[in-house]
Amino acid sequence: MFHGRDGENRSPDVGLLTSWPEGGPKLLWKTDDIGEKTSGYSNVTIQGDRLFLSGSRNGQSLVFCFDLDGKKLWEYDNGPVWTKSYPGARSSPTIDGKFVYDFSSVGELVCLDIEKGERIWSRNILTDFEAENVTWALAESVRIDGDRLYCSPGGPKASFAALDKRTGETIWTTPSLGEKTGYASPIIFEQNGLRMIATMYAKGVFGIEAATGRLLFTFRHEQKFDINCTRPIYCDGHLFITNVTTPSGAGAVKLKLSVTDGNVSLEEVWRNRQLDNLQDGVMLLDGFLYGPSYGYKGGTFVCVDWTTGETRYENKDVGKGSLTWAEGLIYFLSEKGDVLLIRPNPEKYDVVSRFQLPEEGEGPTWAHPVVCGKRLYFRHGAFLYCYDIAR
Repeated sequence: MFHGRDGENRSPDVGLLTSWPEGGPKLLWKTDDIGEKTSGYSNVTIQGDRLFLSGSRNGQSLVFCFDLDGKKLWEYDNGPVWTKSYPGARSSPTIDGKFVYDFSSVGELVCLDIEKGERIWSRNILTDFEAENVTWALAESVRIDGDRLYCSPGGPKASFAALDKRTGETIWTTPSLGEKTGYASPIIFEQNGLRMIATMYAKGVFGIEAATGRLLFTFRHEQKFDINCTRPIYCDGHLFITNVTTPSGAGAVKLKLSVTDGNVSLEEVWRNRQLDNLQDGVMLLDGFLYGPSYGYKGGTFVCVDWTTGETRYENKDVGKGSLTWAEGLIYFLSEKGDVLLIRPNPEKYDVVSRFQLPEEGEGPTWAHPVVCGKRLYFRHGAFLYCYDIAR
C-alpha cells in the first residue's frame, strides 16, 4: 500500500548502493503510458511481479498495472477524475492478495481482480455518506486490516468507515465530527491492549477503536485552508502530527496518549513550528525526526529531537519534498526533481549523493520515491522511472 507493506515508509531491501555515480544510478526503464501530462501524483505500489498506480486521461481516473519491466498489462477506467486545482489522481492503489483497491479523487472506491483488472465491486464514498469533496480533492489511500477496508468519508453521516473488503458493504461507521475529511491516510497502532486507528480530518487528528469505530479522542490542529495531509506518527505512547506553519497554521505537535479502562486522554508535550510538513514526508529514526518543512522559510530539511522537540538543524539546500528510507539511508525527492541520498545524522545535514530527474514531466514532483526489489521508482506526471540501485 502507500508507504509499503505496513505503512511505515521503510523498505526491507538490503544490498543497495551506498552512494551513486555522477548522474545517478542506472535507469532501467521509463514509460509515459500512465495518462496525460497532469495525470496525477499517485505512488507506485508493488506486489510480486506486478506494479500498480493511478492516473488520468481525458477527464477519467485510471488504474494501471505493469510488469516489473515496464510493460503495461491492463488499465481500468474508474470514472471521472478531479479536473480543478492540480488535476489528476492522488491516491495510491492498495493491494490485498488477489485484489487491488483504488480510491479516486472524487470518491469512487473500486475493488479489482489483480490478474485482469476486472471490477469486483465499487461504490462512491462521498455520495453514499453524503459528504463533500475537499478543496484539493481526496488523497487518502485506503487501508486493509483483516477483512476490513478503512476510509474517511467526512461529512454529516460518518467521519470514518469500515467496509467489508470482499463486498464493499458498511460494517461500522464513526459518527460525524461535523467537519470534512483531511488528505492523509490512516495509521493503526496498539497501546495497553487497545487497538486504535488515527487519521487527520480537516481541523485536526482523531482516534477510534479499531474493533468498533468508537471515537476515542480528537485534537484540534487547524490551518487556514484545512491542510492536514501528513499522517500521524505513533511511537511509545506518543503521537506526532504536523501541518503548515503560517500565521494561522499550527506546525508540529507531539502528544502523550494515556489509556485507562479503554478510554484515551491526550497531553501536549511540545510544539515545533519549523518541521511543518505538508505532504506526508516525515521520518522518525533513532530518536530524531527528519523531513522537509513547507511554509517555514519556504522549505528546509529539518532534524528535530523526538524527546524534546528541539530543532537540531535546518538546511535550505533543495527545499520542499518527500522521502523514504532503505538500509540506513534516506531517499529524498524535492518537488523540483532533485534526488538526494541522505545519511540520517542528528549532528549535521549529511548528503551522500544526488542527481536530477529528467525534465520531462509537468508540474511539481509530488509522488513519493519508492524503494522495492533493489529498484528506485519515481513518478512525475505522465512519466514513471525505474532505477537500478542494487550494490
